[in-house]
Amino acid sequence: MISFAVTPEQQQLVERVRAFVRDDVLPADAQVDHAGQLAGRWELVESLRERARARGIWAPHLPAEWGGLGLGQVSMALVHQECGVSQLASLGLGAMAPDEGNMHTLLAAATPAQQERWLRPLAEGRVRSCFAMTEPDVASSDPRNLRTRATRDGGDWVLNGRKWFITGADGAAFAIVVARTAPPEQQRRAYSLFVVPTDTPGWTLVRDPRTIGAHFVGGHCEIELRDVRVPADALLGEEGAGLRIAQLRLAGGRLAHAMRWIGATQAALDLTCERALERTAFGRPLSEQGAIETFLADSAIDLSAARLLVLHAAWKVEQDLPHRQEVAIAKTFVAEAFGRVLDRAVQVFGSHGIATDAPIARWWVDARAARIYDGASEVHRMTIARELLGLAREGRTTAPACGALS
Repeated sequence: MISFAVTPEQQQLVERVRAFVRDDVLPADAQVDHAGQLAGRWELVESLRERARARGIWAPHLPAEWGGLGLGQVSMALVHQECGVSQLASLGLGAMAPDEGNMHTLLAAATPAQQERWLRPLAEGRVRSCFAMTEPDVASSDPRNLRTRATRDGGDWVLNGRKWFITGADGAAFAIVVARTAPPEQQRRAYSLFVVPTDTPGWTLVRDPRTIGAHFVGGHCEIELRDVRVPADALLGEEGAGLRIAQLRLAGGRLAHAMRWIGATQAALDLTCERALERTAFGRPLSEQGAIETFLADSAIDLSAARLLVLHAAWKVEQDLPHRQEVAIAKTFVAEAFGRVLDRAVQVFGSHGIATDAPIARWWVDARAARIYDGASEVHRMTIARELLGLAREGRTTAPACGALS
């Protein structure tokens, strides 16, 4: 039977992370211009990382031999939920996308030499990285559409193509690039991963478009690769294994996002309840008015379900059990629950809910973007439905694809 009882060790860790967020992160967050990015304010992140190391909570997702705490997915769920109120928290822990996902990718697929060259500085917080998969001219939710090519030339690989919405690319030391290495008919074996230093000739940062939602360090950039030449040892994992390795990365990344959204959702609901208690309209506190009570109750239901879905998916990942369905369900539900709770919060706060210098409006915008990145809700629903129909075609109940425990 699955147990989500928090162990004494996990509770101690949560308390340390909570103190870090309260005492270190939130004062730093108040110094950030949330209409822009953290460019020019990296000293805030470096300061937070020193404090995280002093508190013994640096790189909680990494194994001890790489300077981390070796936490599994369930413990990381507890950590990320505490960090959801500010992206500075996960940055300060060294556990923020895209670096966190790239660390997991390098742990899973890199050779010892590649790990020493690329993972070591990343794990120590000396460099940043990015993951270059999405492209501007195709529906990248179907990775078989990707057009960036890598071809052999003597002992090297030469990459050509365009990438788009590459989080963290501006200032990254290297990228993990998804590129086609075989004809389309090979489908899932048609793509490979390459580690590309961003100072390689032919790698060009075209632009960083302004976006709604959280402004990540390094932006969400468009990249051109024109005759980018890398040596044979730039190949990460086996040739043709790119999509399989990427899926290992994306499962954890989707859960990490969902965990942080739960943290922001909880903070928003706390503020909403405070507002309902202190604000009076038509002679009564908002908290005593039926419409507002319904808002609060529905938000509690959304948040409670979101927590359990994430914990269930995280538990299956940690137990090395099939988890694609659970991750798809969790990512879809949490992203949309995030939006519902924040939409209600905006209504309760009224004019204060749309003021961009307050967190409610910022979280509301973040929630809208959450339904798109790391897989649009519609794509995850397609995955979920296919799993159901596959069981039905076999004459089986669909219960295993709906969270059944037995």
